[in-house]
Amino acid sequence: MLVSLVLTLVVAAVLIQIAVFSTTIYLHRCATHRALVLHPIAAFGFRLALWLTTGLSTKEWVAVHRKHHAFTDQEGDPHSPYLEGFWPVQLGNVFYYMREAKNPEIVQKYARDIKDDVFDKLFFNHGLFGLGLGIVALCSLLGIWWGILAAAIHAVTYVFVLSSSINGLCHHVGYKNFDNTATNLRFLALLTGGEGLHNNHHGFPRSPKFSFSRRKFEIDPAWPIIKLLTMLKLARPYKTIEQAQASANA
Repeated sequence: MLVSLVLTLVVAAVLIQIAVFSTTIYLHRCATHRALVLHPIAAFGFRLALWLTTGLSTKEWVAVHRKHHAFTDQEGDPHSPYLEGFWPVQLGNVFYYMREAKNPEIVQKYARDIKDDVFDKLFFNHGLFGLGLGIVALCSLLGIWWGILAAAIHAVTYVFVLSSSINGLCHHVGYKNFDNTATNLRFLALLTGGEGLHNNHHGFPRSPKFSFSRRKFEIDPAWPIIKLLTMLKLARPYKTIEQAQASANA
């Protein structure tokens, strides 16, 4: 039983990080902000991972996040702790997300450039089916109850802890490098593929690297993966914060 429990926890941790890195690299940096362009093969791999681990719709996620940037911590922000209160957003971010994501007018307005392809129509737009397949695969690997436990740990951690903390904690506490209402939390960045460096991101939304070299000990765990994809000709990144500042000062 102890071996099964340890294996379940390891598998859950791996699933969480697969979902986290797929979210930050594909959904956030690539699809939403065009901070990098991914080769179709790499994009398909991230989309498949998201389908099986989160069931998220690219269009919906992009629309909600773009609206967040359009109205950051002002009236219209889908999930601002300044407007809704810290604890409602920290604990209930998913409900604020769903309210916006299921509004077709919001999706059409903020994600009109995201076009469905054949894979979306056949698979990726059917999120519950993808989640179901993912859970079946877990149960086949670990056994029914251990598989369900791994899926539950992953879901709670990804939805109610990590994702919520970006919109809750990272607009509530932390330090700032740039003049905006978001904040940086280094420890959270390590758990969320760099997303905890949220002040940096709001300062330079199109930077594919969230860490800022002038601030010591900032680590963006997704950046080495993006650099590897770039080396393999599977990604083409836009300007980093440092490159954007250099261009502005030239």
